[in-house]
Amino acid sequence: MSKGKSQPKVRKSPQRTCVGCREVKSKWDLVRIVRTPEGVVEIDPTGKLSGRGAYICPSSRCLNLAAKDKRLDKALGVAVPDEVVERLAESLQRNERL
Repeated sequence: MSKGKSQPKVRKSPQRTCVGCREVKSKWDLVRIVRTPEGVVEIDPTGKLSGRGAYICPSSRCLNLAAKDKRLDKALGVAVPDEVVERLAESLQRNERL
């Protein structure tokens, strides 16, 4: 065995599934929606809020799919009211990544 330079470690990006379109993507390409311990559903821009999280693509299409089929409700374990879905849609449109 020779002592020498070792191969640099390649960090793998964590993978998550969008609850809307069900595509597996990098965690950093998705938006996390969290149900906090208080029961409030909101967008988690940092990905570090405590609570139950679900990931969606940063598009209103995926949010609509997730809300229409109740996938978001199942992923978060709570019924998400329509007002919250509308607020999330507005927030996504303001911060939508291209």
